[in-house]
Amino acid sequence: MPDPPIRVLLVDDHAVLRAGLRALLEAEPGFAVVGEAGTGEEGVAKASLLKPDVVVMDLSMPGMGGLQAVREVAALDPETRVLVLTMHGEEEHLLPVLEAGGSGYVNKRSADEELIEAIRTVARGDVFLYPSAAKLLLRGLKAKREPGEDDPAQRLTDREREVLAFTVEGFSSTEIGKKLFISPKTVDTYRARIMEKLGLHHRSELVRFALRKGLLKAE
Repeated sequence: MPDPPIRVLLVDDHAVLRAGLRALLEAEPGFAVVGEAGTGEEGVAKASLLKPDVVVMDLSMPGMGGLQAVREVAALDPETRVLVLTMHGEEEHLLPVLEAGGSGYVNKRSADEELIEAIRTVARGDVFLYPSAAKLLLRGLKAKREPGEDDPAQRLTDREREVLAFTVEGFSSTEIGKKLFISPKTVDTYRARIMEKLGLHHRSELVRFALRKGLLKAE
């Protein structure tokens, strides 16, 4: 039996762009555009009503700011992923997007090439990052870290650290299981334990944590 389609909500104040994105997604098998919104407020309301798998969200819209809309959508349902689509540069907005609960970032100029992959990536619970993003995140997190900050990484066992490192590098539970000679279900158990120990709720938070602790190397 085929997998159900990824349900997508498009939030952008430009109707022409939304139409183009809808056409792009509906031409691809495995996607269903369940709604559109032209403002952040409308996007939050429709996300609450429609419960999409992925919300594709512009940052620059009238009314509620895009980052605030990302926060509110992320708070509605941890199973709904928010993928930001914008013209802004990574340096300025990537870290705030992840901190707000977003799961990735696609530049509008390359949306026709990368949006499909990005939506699939965040829909399965991973974070969509450009190759340059790890370096940007690492720089931003180092700048924000407080001197003498408590190190929650000490709470993790060696095996939990291994699972964490492979997880944030984008490996699936099955792939991690093969690397560590354990079952995918055991990998999921380790991941749940890691999230509980660290007080984290989103995969994007795991990425930030791993970067800060040097578990994910910036190329």
